[in-house]
Amino acid sequence: MPPIAWIGTGVMGRSMCERLMDRGARVFVFNRTKSKSAPLLERGATWCNSPAEAAASAHTVFTIVGYPEDVEQVYFGSDGVLSGLDRDAVCVDMTTTSPSLSARIAEAAAERGAHALDAPVSGGDVGAREGRLSIMVGGDEQALARVTPYFEIMGQNIVYQGPAGSGQHTKMCNQIAIAGTMIGVCESLLYGTRAGLDLETMLRSISKGAASCWTLDNLAPRILARNFDPGFFVDHFIKDMGIALQEAAAMKISLPGLALVHQLYLAVQARGGGHHGTQALSLALEFLAGHEETEAL
Repeated sequence: MPPIAWIGTGVMGRSMCERLMDRGARVFVFNRTKSKSAPLLERGATWCNSPAEAAASAHTVFTIVGYPEDVEQVYFGSDGVLSGLDRDAVCVDMTTTSPSLSARIAEAAAERGAHALDAPVSGGDVGAREGRLSIMVGGDEQALARVTPYFEIMGQNIVYQGPAGSGQHTKMCNQIAIAGTMIGVCESLLYGTRAGLDLETMLRSISKGAASCWTLDNLAPRILARNFDPGFFVDHFIKDMGIALQEAAAMKISLPGLALVHQLYLAVQARGGGHHGTQALSLALEFLAGHEETEAL
């Protein structure tokens, strides 16, 4: 497997990169905090001192960082990916970020004779570890053909959505659906608690019927166990919902359900829960209901 550059070794990025290394990929890695790359360096990855250095080391560059401003810096900074990108190289941003920024990256890459894809993912920490991510791809379709072998190691559902920015728009649809599902699951558990049900028994019924979904299977059990460790940070989900609301406003559409969930997550963040997993939405609802378990926050 040809060498790759990997920029961003957080909860998702590290697991995704490890899967590629398991298949024999030689990796040139950069992360803003070097210590977070230690597990990859111990396995043989080569450290680079900047995104530009990483990009200059390989013809395929993957990035997955936190916020749009991080993507902006990683690509357009003085030592960013674009300044080190070789002609005909492919850069793949797997961060969830704004569609307009993805389009700018694609334009800037094309000016350098290179290619860019926006390829945000869904599936959480479990999907990243097990290679079961859904990957939503926008950009140059020929570039997608070149990186599909890498995607197939990281995910199981790889779908081309259209021109640059389309992958990000699709991820916004994904996050809108998750937001609505999450509040439904949390309210269901709160209702079941007040009704005196055994929640594990209740979940065995509803998770196999019309309510069946990934959130019930993976996050509801964590809520019952009072496990709010992050598969995906509240802080990052608030960022994603903010992008979706901003894009919706630009398209002159109203998303009142998303706006409500966004406000509830801001309440979780305000109470110190920004680094919890998204299942911590239950804490905001429990607090509003006067539930004693809210002390877990």
